[in-house]
Amino acid sequence: MSRIAQISAAETAFDEGETVTDLVGRLARAGRTAQRVLAAMPSGEKEAALKLAAAALRRAGSEILAANAQDVAAGAANGLSAALLDRLKLDEKRLEGMASAVEDVASLTDPVGEIIGEDARPNGMVLQRVRIPIGLIGIIYESRPNVTADAAALCIRSGNAVLLRGGSEAVHSNRAIHKALAEGLAEGGVPVDAVQLLPTQDRAAVGAMLTAAGLIDMIVPRGGKSLVARVQSDARVPVLAHLDGINHTYVDHAAEPAMARAIVLNAKMRRTGICGAMETLLIDATYSDPHGLVEPLLDAGCELRGDARARAIDPRIRAATDEDWDTEYLDAVLSVAVVDGLDEALGHIAQHASGHTDAIVTQDQPTADRFLAQVDSAIVMHNASSQFADGGEFGLGAEIGIATGRLHARGPVALEGLTTYKWLVRGSGQVRPG
Repeated sequence: MSRIAQISAAETAFDEGETVTDLVGRLARAGRTAQRVLAAMPSGEKEAALKLAAAALRRAGSEILAANAQDVAAGAANGLSAALLDRLKLDEKRLEGMASAVEDVASLTDPVGEIIGEDARPNGMVLQRVRIPIGLIGIIYESRPNVTADAAALCIRSGNAVLLRGGSEAVHSNRAIHKALAEGLAEGGVPVDAVQLLPTQDRAAVGAMLTAAGLIDMIVPRGGKSLVARVQSDARVPVLAHLDGINHTYVDHAAEPAMARAIVLNAKMRRTGICGAMETLLIDATYSDPHGLVEPLLDAGCELRGDARARAIDPRIRAATDEDWDTEYLDAVLSVAVVDGLDEALGHIAQHASGHTDAIVTQDQPTADRFLAQVDSAIVMHNASSQFADGGEFGLGAEIGIATGRLHARGPVALEGLTTYKWLVRGSGQVRPG
């Protein structure tokens, strides 16, 4: 059997009498075996294989777009929201962006083997901390078929195997993308089981992945709040995740009006369904042109929900409820509050933010510096749209997700976030005194 023909051998069907848990275990063990081979591959070979995978995505473009059209049609028939349909939809531009992202990751510096710390002890031993792959990464994701390519590329470049479980709404897209990637990677000598896509949409497969301690080394969920909450609640495997993207933009009294208008409109309306979209706008009570901030949003079709002072800016702003300040809309809906200066803005963010991305617009550098220092989010911005909260925009090639926790990695997680380290100790016969 040729290498290409082997690609789907472990994934196309259940073995006789096999349960979902058995299936996940079998694929995980195959992935771990492949990862040991992948971890030893020279950096140049991994780079070349990923470039072949990008070329394979381009060759399979018509097949991928046809599969995606099936998913989009089914999603529309099943009542998916406009935001979710936007996440799901591929076109030629997005497909080219997907292939280019794989190439970008291929060209990034390989983190494996990097020495991140070195010390010579008084007894002559030399200690080093060296980056190594984490192992087998499980990715559980919804809607966005580009995650299939991004996750595969980042894991391969960092020496990790990956087990993918996409959502049912993107099942045809994910299978077509995976098939193309697998062909390109196999052509480049990557073990066929290094990138596997679960062949079942049975929800029990998610539970089996979450409890596969000892087989899967880390789980990364990409999807809605209910999925991430379930993963964080049920997992017996370490999880790298964010639950919400309740992102704020604070327009300070010293903001330049034209800049503030452009940033605010872009932060909300460029793409409302991404986790980097602004969900709450905070306006300083002494800012000179609050109407200039809200009018473009309203004219663009955004529903605004505000406190009493915000509603006084424009009668089209509806009254906000307590729940609005803690809601990730992922739609053309925005909460607006007027605050009395930086301290009140910081207090609002501390109470309602999800630790994802928060931004300030101001020409006053000391105010900006204080905001950057005191807002405890994974990404904090000055005079820039929160829509830049993206691994590609950060020069990381792509991202496997955005982490808002405090351990291991924060913000866009790319190659470095998919590594751990080990200690190398080099001695010359030292023994420890009793």
